[in-house]
Order: sequence, then structure tokens, then C-alpha cells
Amino acid sequence: MPHIASLFATPLYRAEIGNGHPRLHREIRAECLMIAADDKAGQAWSRGHGYRGYTSYASLNDLTWRSPVMAELATVISGHVAAFARTLDLDVGRRPWVPDSLWINSLAPGGHHAAHIHPHSVISGTYYVDVPKGASAIRFEDPRLGLMMAAPPRKATARLANRTFVEVQPKAGTVLLWESWLRHEVPVNKARTNRVSLSFNYRLA
Repeated sequence: MPHIASLFATPLYRAEIGNGHPRLHREIRAECLMIAADDKAGQAWSRGHGYRGYTSYASLNDLTWRSPVMAELATVISGHVAAFARTLDLDVGRRPWVPDSLWINSLAPGGHHAAHIHPHSVISGTYYVDVPKGASAIRFEDPRLGLMMAAPPRKATARLANRTFVEVQPKAGTVLLWESWLRHEVPVNKARTNRVSLSFNYRLA
């Protein structure tokens, strides 16, 4: 009998942490709205770079140092990062995982975020604050895509592990984690209100 092994897996970690921390989720949401309203530099950067909505990526990406409630969320997320890292069999010794950056993304209706990776970090992720009806999923790309050359397209019914692109629909309180080299994007937000999330990167201390 022939044997087929699946090699070079691309893992995605998902946990629903909002329900277990309702007070924290409420405070995170309020903090995101307050910062978005006050951060003039971030608003200007978003306008200048065609980002529909607001992001603190270029102005305030160190929110775990600036905000106690963001630091509290990072503490919760750090436990999940450590658990995810263990499943990856990374040889890190006793070095701890630390949040390198954390920033707000408030994507307005009609906005999108082009495909990208997160260089200079090991594990990246997103915590979802507001996911209104019709809001975009997050779309992940097979990292082998540029090497497939003459490969035919995948069937519409292809198994998850065989798809070229995979869309994951989060909800408020979801945290997703992936290795930072994994290319991802946010398609057009078709909701009537902003899709609000916190993106972050982790590195080894």
C-alpha cells in the first residue's frame, strides 16, 4: 500500500479569549476608540498612505508600554503564544517570548489591507475587538505559491490543507496566531461599520 505523508505544515492557532475576559474586552474596545480619536499622527499617516480608517502602526505601535489595559491583554496573549510555540517545536531554550509591537487597526467600510508579512519577528497575530456583520475575514496564502510554476488550480472543494488561499472568519474576542513569515491580507470590508482589531508581533528576549 502506498503511503502519503503531509510535509511542511503551516499551522494557525485560534482561541476564543474574549468570552473568558469580558471586562478586559470591554476596556480594550473603549481604549481603541479613545486612542483612535486622539492620535492625530496616526490619523495623518492613515490618510497619507491610503488606509481607509485608522491604524496606529506608524505612530503608536508600543501600546503595551503606554496602556495598562493593553499590557494586561498582552499578558493573556503571551500564554497562548507560548503554547503555540511549543507545538512548533522551536528550539528556544529558556528564552522568553516578549511582545515586540502591538497596534490598532480600525478598517473602515470599503477598506482593505494588502498582502504582507511581518519581518523581524517570529510569531504574529491579531486580537479582534469589533467584527460587525459583513466584516472581512483574514486571508492566508500558501507560502509555496511562487514556486508552483505549472501547477493547475485547486478544486473548489479542495481540502483545507490543499488550498492556495484560506479565509478565516474571526469574531469579537478571537485571537489568531501564525508564524511571521506567513503572507496574509484583509479583503474589502463589506460591513457598514469599522472592523477593529489589534495586531501584534512576538520575538525572543
